[in-house]
Amino acid sequence: MEKNPYIPIPVDVDKIITEVTTKDIKTFRFTFVNEEDEKAFQYLPGQFAELSIFGKGESPIGIASSPTDSGYIEFTVQKAGVVTSELHNLEEGARMGVRGPLGNTWPIEYLEGKDIVIVGGGFAFTTLRSLIKYMIDEENRSRFGKITVVYGAREPGLLIYKDELAQWEARDDVDMYVTVDKGDETWTGREGFVPTVCKEVAPSSENAVTVICGPPIMIRFTLPVFFDLGFSRENIYTSLEMRMKCGIGKCGRCNVGHKYVCKDGPVFSLAELDKLTGEY
Repeated sequence: MEKNPYIPIPVDVDKIITEVTTKDIKTFRFTFVNEEDEKAFQYLPGQFAELSIFGKGESPIGIASSPTDSGYIEFTVQKAGVVTSELHNLEEGARMGVRGPLGNTWPIEYLEGKDIVIVGGGFAFTTLRSLIKYMIDEENRSRFGKITVVYGAREPGLLIYKDELAQWEARDDVDMYVTVDKGDETWTGREGFVPTVCKEVAPSSENAVTVICGPPIMIRFTLPVFFDLGFSRENIYTSLEMRMKCGIGKCGRCNVGHKYVCKDGPVFSLAELDKLTGEY
């Protein structure tokens, strides 16, 4: 019997991590109540799911964990509206629902054998984290070329996944550049805007693909840097996750031109977006 796509599967809140000093971004680790649901929840980096708070509603959130993580799934959620506020009020051990996985993925097969440049800003680093964890897993690392990561936030306290950032910086097979717009008295790392750092790092466009997620203003000023470096629009990918609504193309509220972002996306190359209307 085919599963009803409208019915969320039950999960338990196993762990909650407060990511930033403002306390409005938390990472939630969920474990599946039923083993068969865990086996059926097969996903790849870039996909999202609807997080359901019973009696309150649901909200589409990108999957922050990697398929290589066993026994759980993770979502990093910013407190913004009714559903996300209720989620932030939950305690470990609470039960809720997850509907998914939904949407398409980062172009994993296309990335194989290529150098990968990952650019992220602030809270929009979630599905990029999923991709990084997937690529550097010992079972997958040999499938990909050089990995360069540029990640920035306005200030040190707004960087997420701080422990993992330090671990990735210590690796010799990842070129990791963490930056903040303005450091504080404790910050000893790099200062500077993401576009400036990308220009300084100047990754080669030869046999390379860029994957970028961040605030629109960051993307706006970062893209010209990569165009100047020789990256084609076919080799620059982004996600329109912010346009998600029902997740299965029924409500019609995520369409961009003739595309439904929740079914045809959320991942698109710039070349694909060029064929749509300018509203994205």
